[in-house]
Amino acid sequence: MKKILLIQPSPYDQADKPIKKKRLYFVGLAMPLLAAMLPEDWKAEIILEIIEDIPMDTDADLIGISTMGHGVIRSIDIAKAFRAKGKTVVLGGYMASIMAEEALKYCDAVVIGDGELVFKELLEDFGKGNLKKIYEKRIENGIYSTPLPRFDLIINKSIGDFLPVQAGRGCPNICSFCSVACLYKGSYIRKDMEEVLRDIRQVKDLGFKKFLLLDDNIFSDRDYLMSLLKEIKKMNMEWMSQCDIRIGKDNELLKALSESGCAALSFGLESISKDSLIAMNKGWANPLEYSRLIKNIKSYGIEVSTEMVVGGEGDTIESIRATKNFIEENKISVPRFYILTPIPGTKFFKEIVNQGRLINDNIYDYDGTQAVHKPANMTPEELTKSYWELYESVFTLRSIIKRNILRKDFLRSPGKFLFYSLINLYYRYQIKQRITPNIF
Repeated sequence: MKKILLIQPSPYDQADKPIKKKRLYFVGLAMPLLAAMLPEDWKAEIILEIIEDIPMDTDADLIGISTMGHGVIRSIDIAKAFRAKGKTVVLGGYMASIMAEEALKYCDAVVIGDGELVFKELLEDFGKGNLKKIYEKRIENGIYSTPLPRFDLIINKSIGDFLPVQAGRGCPNICSFCSVACLYKGSYIRKDMEEVLRDIRQVKDLGFKKFLLLDDNIFSDRDYLMSLLKEIKKMNMEWMSQCDIRIGKDNELLKALSESGCAALSFGLESISKDSLIAMNKGWANPLEYSRLIKNIKSYGIEVSTEMVVGGEGDTIESIRATKNFIEENKISVPRFYILTPIPGTKFFKEIVNQGRLINDNIYDYDGTQAVHKPANMTPEELTKSYWELYESVFTLRSIIKRNILRKDFLRSPGKFLFYSLINLYYRYQIKQRITPNIF
């Protein structure tokens, strides 16, 4: 039997140590899917580093490491450590996909895009001792298929009370800073609905009452989503996902979402500055509508989580400070912020380089907590300072209570909002240590 060790790395903290937690709530889907594709003469071990240690003395023949967002620096260090031990290392995920040439400096092969399309070929090549540097195939007909995820490899670990399911990948929007836009270029690919329902049934059969619909934007195909919701409703499960804020205009769809068990949606609002949104290729979003749309979404019993960036072309020190008021006025239970960062491979990166505004070309500093380019309306130092001031102001005890406890709907779901308050307190702890809160 040959063995592959599949690793979901943990990002570093400010002391360059991997962040550790007692429990991982948001489990990735890539590793259980790849493990499900192994031939009979292979076995897999999955390591979720944020809750367990990596067995550096592993007997695995092949090491597979994911690269996601700001955790890519840790991914590279793990790859270097295993290669120093003579192991064959493969990198995949969004960051390796959009920076393949850089990733190849630290591994033996890079998987670009959807790993399921090339994984069997990669294993065959490895067995023959003929591993290629790049593995890449594109889905051409808009439909993709996956096996049943090997959740049996992770459900005995310290994870949360839900598992991930995916109906589609990609997004029709092409925001200039987005890695998803780099890979899928404004397209949306989806699974056959029966496969999605099969995956949800497995989650339920494993004893879970909740699932995370791990799509980039569930609002990408409205007709497909409406049909899917009718089937999900029959399963009597609670679920959450992320999508485009314009879903708040669609009362018919919001009603179907609510009735299907959707409890929370996350939205990348990015900025309260229209000029910033236009510069991000996100001019279709109107910050003047945000409050109305959030209120409408919440009226259907769906909680709203937000992600925003600071440092856009229209952002000022004053607008960043005003973002705190926006978060509190709209009772956003769990907000997250990042400094707008020009990730290599994105359109935003090319724009910043062409304009001579990149002040730090060391991509290993690109962790979303410090400015690496010259913003339009402030200095890089002012941007970094304003970012942390925003986080600190939003996660004061007073603000946490105002957003989660002092709200009209608290008594309808006190347990939910107390849980959100606990998440806020943990985020507050991380912010004090200059760790950007993330979905882990």
